[in-house]
Amino acid sequence: MTLIRYNPWKEINALQRLLEDTRVPFERDFIKVPSAELTQTDDAVYLKLELPGMDAKDLDIQVTENSVSISGERKSETKTEDKDRTLTEFHYGKFHRVIPLKIKIQNTEVTAEYKDGILNLTLPKKEEEKNKVVKVNLEQPAA
Repeated sequence: MTLIRYNPWKEINALQRLLEDTRVPFERDFIKVPSAELTQTDDAVYLKLELPGMDAKDLDIQVTENSVSISGERKSETKTEDKDRTLTEFHYGKFHRVIPLKIKIQNTEVTAEYKDGILNLTLPKKEEEKNKVVKVNLEQPAA
């Protein structure tokens, strides 16, 4: 009886190569959602989204007390003639992203700024959220 050493990594690598070979990098049905960054302070939550190459008029932003919904469409501006061929890694088409928030915000007081492909939202916290953390002073017994 001959012993054959089994290497699971070999099969994983073969599968990865197969997936890379069959992947179509220029497929237009692929939807990419924008990258996001959340920062929280005592008074507000700041949401930053990467939306390069889009116009503000192509964005739809809806805010509830506990989530932010961003949708839009990046349209292709490339026009090719019959003989021309364009290969692109850009992502075109519609996207929709919902970002849940763990705290309640005042959705009527949200401000937005869109500049250089970056959307900045300021989401002020509700008063009860601001006052949720209370510092307790520990008094020392008199000596």
